[in-house]
Amino acid sequence: MLDIKLIREETDKVYELLSRRNGDFHYIYDIVAKDKERREAIQQVEAMKAKKNETSRLIGTYKREGKDTSEIQASIQSISDEIKRLDDLVVKLDEEIKNLLLWTPNIPNESIKVGKDDSENREIKRYKEPTVFDFPIKSHYELGESLDILDFNRAGKITGSRFVVYKGLGARLERSLIMFMMDLHSNYHGYREIIPPYIVNEASMYATGQFPKFKEDAFKLYDDRNFYLNPTAEVPTINLHRDEVLDVAQLPIKYVSYTTAFRQEAGSAGRDTRGILRQHQFNKVELIKFSKPEESYDDLEAMLKDSESVLQALNIPYRVVELCTGDLGQSMRKTYDIEVWLPSENKYREIGSISNAEDYQARRANIKFRRSADSKLELVHTLNGSGLAVGRTVIAVMENYQQKDGTIIVPDVLRPYMGTTIIK
Repeated sequence: MLDIKLIREETDKVYELLSRRNGDFHYIYDIVAKDKERREAIQQVEAMKAKKNETSRLIGTYKREGKDTSEIQASIQSISDEIKRLDDLVVKLDEEIKNLLLWTPNIPNESIKVGKDDSENREIKRYKEPTVFDFPIKSHYELGESLDILDFNRAGKITGSRFVVYKGLGARLERSLIMFMMDLHSNYHGYREIIPPYIVNEASMYATGQFPKFKEDAFKLYDDRNFYLNPTAEVPTINLHRDEVLDVAQLPIKYVSYTTAFRQEAGSAGRDTRGILRQHQFNKVELIKFSKPEESYDDLEAMLKDSESVLQALNIPYRVVELCTGDLGQSMRKTYDIEVWLPSENKYREIGSISNAEDYQARRANIKFRRSADSKLELVHTLNGSGLAVGRTVIAVMENYQQKDGTIIVPDVLRPYMGTTIIK
């Protein structure tokens, strides 16, 4: 959530930066007007309370002098009525301002490219050249069905579309990638392992910026406690420290979090319907950092390297792009996407995002730190990055390591987990 003080003091600048996202943000000026009306109402309430106290003191004087107090009491009642009206107005304006702020995205970092959509993202670097084959290649779902390691038909019978049953060495490949990623980030990159609940409450969804904008994408449980299936490990892991003051000596706090994630994929009808690229249920390893403000962009670059190391260890081609303003996520100020090479599509596809939300989520979630015993509280900066999306990494391994006979070579780093060198 944006700082109302920033909006109040730098309205035109905030409006200009938000407009780089290609939306209509004129309502920012409505927020400022409502905020002014609210603050004026609060001042009026304080003045009227003082007037009420002063008038109330006259009642005792009038009674001692034997004077009629009915007029004063009527005046006090009138003042009380006006105080209530103004208090109600403040509550109403508070709610209206809060709702507008909850819908307002983060302002883009001023350094990133202004663009309309993902076609204008800026490529930062590449790792390896795209894989070249001397035989007709197959997609991951063709390989998966022919090897009987991905079963879409039975998943459809069990549940419906956009689900899969992993079987045999397909199930082991998924599990091996999870273990490899968790080991890599915890043993070599210094992240602390987390397996959080797969069910989150509504407060957790609002705190990370999932709600209200992405409410239609969430799976809501039939439960009177407003529970939802976790849409990404970012949600429960950021909320580990909701309403807490963190120890400055521990910053940055680094977590590697594994969850199964669930998304409605609302609005994606007809997109990526074949295979496991876009599923309602998928596994994900997520990197989370809570950082000091002045260190968060260095921490972002370090997190990018940590995410990249997964594909480097697997020896799979990828590229990194910096998202332009029109492709930036709701809560983020700056984001890098890692896009892995998928031979069957002859193009790069997103496999991970690494982002800095700065204090946007921390303000929603009330996550602060104090530099010293006598210093004021400050908001931390929150960062998250895919470390990586497991299903999409399965696709990348299957397609880049496929052989002419339809088998799949197991990457060297996965062989201790897989217990085999080939999937056949």
